Amino acid sequence: MASEILPGKTILEALNTDLVCDAINTAMRELFLQIVYGRTQTAFSDDGLPVGAGLDDLGKGLRSQVGTLYSTKLKGPRYLELAEGYVTKMAIDKEDRVIGYEVVHLGKAMEAIAAGMDANEAIKKNTSTKGRYADAARYIDPRKE
Repeated sequence: MASEILPGKTILEALNTDLVCDAINTAMRELFLQIVYGRTQTAFSDDGLPVGAGLDDLGKGLRSQVGTLYSTKLKGPRYLELAEGYVTKMAIDKEDRVIGYEVVHLGKAMEAIAAGMDANEAIKKNTSTKGRYADAARYIDPRKE
């Protein structure tokens, strides 16, 4: 959502932007504090991790899960990678708004491949859609458009 609302705003304007609901505003504030104070996902883990640990407790399909979204005024938001995985398609409605996306859960796919599953099967098995994906007026590949 931030990639849809924040393009063209200064840092101060972005920090003062109302992102629809209190839960999102609270989450954005907490993320900002985590970045400012250099904390990681470990702060939210059960019992935390030992000081100096190099791998955060990210759950099944361990991998770095930094989201990569960007947006321009001209083309709008593009989701490349989210905590869920790698975005392969974005669902766009008639008003050119993002209403869903297709995502490959790379950590889970890599675990399946390591366990002996065919790579194409692992990708297919670990691909899902989010939001109102099926209701889209069109689909775009965020890597190409």
